[in-house]
Amino acid sequence: MALKGENVVVSNMKLERIFCMKGGKGAASYANNSQAQARHARSMLHHLEETLDGVQLNSPAVPFVLVDLGCSCGSNTIYIVDVIIKYIIKRYEALGQEPPEFSAFFSDLPSNDFNTLFQLLPPPLANYGGRMEECLAADSPRPYFAAGVPGSFYRRLFPARSINFFHSAFSLHWLSQVPESVLDKRSTAYNKGRVFIHGASESTAKAYRKQFQTDLAVFLRARAQEMKRGGSMFLVCLGRNSVDPTDHGGAGLLFGTHFQDAWDDLVQEGLISAEKRDNFNIPVYAPSIQDFKEVVEADGSFAINKLEIFKGGSPLVVNRPDDASEIGRALANSCRSVSGVLVDAHIGDKLSEELFSRVERRGTSNAKELLEQLQFFHIVASLSRKKTIQEKIEGKRVFPLVIFSFLFFFLLFSPLFGVSLC
Repeated sequence: MALKGENVVVSNMKLERIFCMKGGKGAASYANNSQAQARHARSMLHHLEETLDGVQLNSPAVPFVLVDLGCSCGSNTIYIVDVIIKYIIKRYEALGQEPPEFSAFFSDLPSNDFNTLFQLLPPPLANYGGRMEECLAADSPRPYFAAGVPGSFYRRLFPARSINFFHSAFSLHWLSQVPESVLDKRSTAYNKGRVFIHGASESTAKAYRKQFQTDLAVFLRARAQEMKRGGSMFLVCLGRNSVDPTDHGGAGLLFGTHFQDAWDDLVQEGLISAEKRDNFNIPVYAPSIQDFKEVVEADGSFAINKLEIFKGGSPLVVNRPDDASEIGRALANSCRSVSGVLVDAHIGDKLSEELFSRVERRGTSNAKELLEQLQFFHIVASLSRKKTIQEKIEGKRVFPLVIFSFLFFFLLFSPLFGVSLC
């Protein structure tokens, strides 16, 4: 069929340049299919605030700089940045100090729809005369300077010692690439017949796990260099409560069942070849607590304040739970909002439409099962940057210097106050 001629092979080298959540404001856009993420984020605000309590506050004369990594293009990132800044302002006010100026960086891959994101931003601080109190009193305050930073968080993005606080939610389970061995026919990890890790072989699972831990180690090294002394980081990603890495729970039900079956439909109908299907894999790994902890401890740059797994609920948000067709559409839109760009690049727009229409039909036929069983688990990590060896050495040097200075001034001025040293 003519549709076959539209296939495009997406290499791992190109993944960073093309991958993003689906932009715009359409029915399948991330902006209109991220309500579940917003709900899950709100349920974790108390953990976020606990992490913010541990951030070292500097002089109000020094701007407070925060970053949302993997910000995507919806309103969730703006909400979280607003929560963070307002909480830090309260901490300064509790100390009887004026709050500093704030800079917020929204960071994601270059292909992210930053235009849609920036259109959602409230008016800037300058519109209120540049005074913090005027901005906070406004109907739609934005008490910070905003900027977008395109690039992968699996490398350095900011100058050394420049960031007070990093936030990243629902992003770190996305790998920098599909493990090369998973797409290699000669490898025991070759994921033949599947498009996701769920239900795959032990060798495939090991390859995914290794890629996740390699990526997370790079992520931590980059953030350790960029973070200021006394800085902290709050991370949320998909997780699993199973020790078996091939059992990805809710993520497995999302990508490893009806989504998988839709790919198989295209093969059976002759719309794509089996090889074309096998060359597509979702670059997602939901780690266990142990997977995550091993990397943080091996890196050694961060102290673990909290590392827990929470039941996040369903990614499907529907108004009529008894309407099977609405559930089917929600499933297709949810899948498409996060993977649609990759599917489009791999098999073309027309075949992508065919694929997601089949996901919708299968979701409609299995609506009751989806509502009951499609539940996500999330890993929540609160990390604080440890002092480097150099900083510890400098700290030891400072203390004797303070004592010496005190004694020097005491000896110098004690006669003026009638203090006798004899």
